[in-house]
Amino acid sequence: MRAVAVRVAVAAARHVAGRRPEVFAAVGDSVPDGAAAGGAVATKSTPTDPVTVVDTETEDLIRDLLGQSRPDDTILGEEGGGDAGAAAGVRWIVDPIDGTVNFLYGVPAFAVSVAAQVDGVSVAGAVVDVAAAAVYSAARGHGAMLHEAGGEAHRLRCNTVSEVSMSLLATGFGYSRDRRSRQGELIAGVLPRVRDIRRIGSAALDLCMVASGRVDAHFEHGLSPWDWAAGSLIAAEAGAVLRLPSPDTMSAAGAVVVAAAPGIAKELDAMFTELGVLEPIPD
Repeated sequence: MRAVAVRVAVAAARHVAGRRPEVFAAVGDSVPDGAAAGGAVATKSTPTDPVTVVDTETEDLIRDLLGQSRPDDTILGEEGGGDAGAAAGVRWIVDPIDGTVNFLYGVPAFAVSVAAQVDGVSVAGAVVDVAAAAVYSAARGHGAMLHEAGGEAHRLRCNTVSEVSMSLLATGFGYSRDRRSRQGELIAGVLPRVRDIRRIGSAALDLCMVASGRVDAHFEHGLSPWDWAAGSLIAAEAGAVLRLPSPDTMSAAGAVVVAAAPGIAKELDAMFTELGVLEPIPD
């Protein structure tokens, strides 16, 4: 399943990389306005939550490729949907472009995420950093790997940081006004107590950055399963300590996802408990 995830995610990433200049060629390198792109951009949950024609094309491609390799498995995708509850047997969780706003604006931080879950638990997955052509992958109990564009392969391990005050955290924000407001309040409490905070704009890449040691922890409220199904496994197989929504509820009601380097996990959990970070933030 890991091999299938890698093969499918790499093919999808190539499609994403090739289609952006084709879709947006007429309006320049960055496209904040969907109308200017000839209808290639629409919105979902709020006016600031975009979906592009490339998202839907890429998910169709992923579904076709998975259907060829794993015809008896089910699929849950960001664009095409599926049963969001816990599922028996093998189910693939796919995000054709994680970081669509970055993709829209030409910010080189967006990814394809493909994961296989068994009975609601991730067992194999791949995340492809499209701009860097870097492939992160993992299989439960078999570790996490990074294959770079030049062919170099690295086994991933979290940083050995041991103090929250010296840690670099990654986070992200929801699209609803109420959730963003509360997230801003929490950031105000966290920021003075850590080295710094990064907001990359792709939860899948954030989780892979925990695995590779580019950040020490990631936390975010209200993620959907396709945002974290592959990246959380990659982080865990690199040694990260995870806090995930229950497989029965997935990401309902704004639950928080946390992945932390093992040396700070206990202290970070205590700090998050004190500040209220671990409490759900509904839309």
